[in-house]
Amino acid sequence: MSRLREFFDSDVHAAMMSQFGYQNPMQVPKLEKIVLNMGVGEASQDRKKIEPALEEMTQISGQKPVITLARKSIAAYKLRDGMIVGCKVTLRGERMYEFLDRLINIALPRVRDFRGISPRSFDGRGNFALGIKEQIVFPEINYDRVDVIRGMDVVICTTADSDDEAKALLTEFNMPFSS
Repeated sequence: MSRLREFFDSDVHAAMMSQFGYQNPMQVPKLEKIVLNMGVGEASQDRKKIEPALEEMTQISGQKPVITLARKSIAAYKLRDGMIVGCKVTLRGERMYEFLDRLINIALPRVRDFRGISPRSFDGRGNFALGIKEQIVFPEINYDRVDVIRGMDVVICTTADSDDEAKALLTEFNMPFSS
């Protein structure tokens, strides 16, 4: 069992029960999944551009990503329906907790000029979205082998009903929110 999962079971669960006054232990919000998305716009012109992104995403997440395709044509971007536009990974279970642990304790402190994460990135239903400008903040990525600096989106989905509950859950996991 991962360190963060044990921390949730021992400390976070009890803290959330007392903070929100839940009657039933099953009411306590928990992490459902984490979705990583990396857009690779150049791949629509050259299919070989997606391969380094797939390799880096595999190293970061620990599982094989899925290639995402355009849903509709947009003439301004020279994009047609069915062209490759990026890749994504959905993490659940132990891999999700391992990734969140690495994100909070290793990757985010390595971001240049880091002052915390904006607490306004909740969607109203208990999910949190975060953008990372450089994939090289993750220790799994070898800086010398990176050809292009790409950003990625991280979406943390919880079972919380409100943003306040989700923020309290992530704060208990020591997510570095800015004031």
